[in-house]
Amino acid sequence: MSPKENKLNPNKWVERYADFLFNYAFVRLNNKEITKDLVSETFLAGLKAKKSFKGQASERTWLTAILKRKIIDYYRKASTKKQKAGVDFKNSSIGENNNYIEDRLAREPGLNAEEHMVNLELREAIFNCLNKLPDKHAQVFIMKSIEHKSTDEICNEMGLSSSNLWVMIHRARQKMAECLEKQWL
Repeated sequence: MSPKENKLNPNKWVERYADFLFNYAFVRLNNKEITKDLVSETFLAGLKAKKSFKGQASERTWLTAILKRKIIDYYRKASTKKQKAGVDFKNSSIGENNNYIEDRLAREPGLNAEEHMVNLELREAIFNCLNKLPDKHAQVFIMKSIEHKSTDEICNEMGLSSSNLWVMIHRARQKMAECLEKQWL
């Protein structure tokens, strides 16, 4: 076994990365079943590609890159079938009006190609900004602003006090707004 393979520990992947990969994919797919399938496919692809792991990135980064390709392939396939595949952010809140994402990503009937491309570019900017947040802040932001989980639900799941949760959400929203202003506006 080469030194680079020693850095991979497939026996711990589900325990260590399943939640992160699920959340990462879910905000891009907005479908739990498809998300579960792609995360499972990611782990299988990782096992098959173990020998190609160069050790230049962490396991998580490497698995995320595999998942990104799986998501892109999913959308390519869906696009060729002329299916509507996308992420709809409903009631998300960020920025001054507390409805920035919802206003910008609202899928109105009859979007022309240019408007559709703008929405895709904004989604990409949002995902890039989410990836720049600390993991816990990103997870809390996704749970509250995208998955619409209750404060109590998030606090119980994450082991946080409500005041700590709101501080994290506030900071995440500020960072998202700053990042989107740089990348998008």
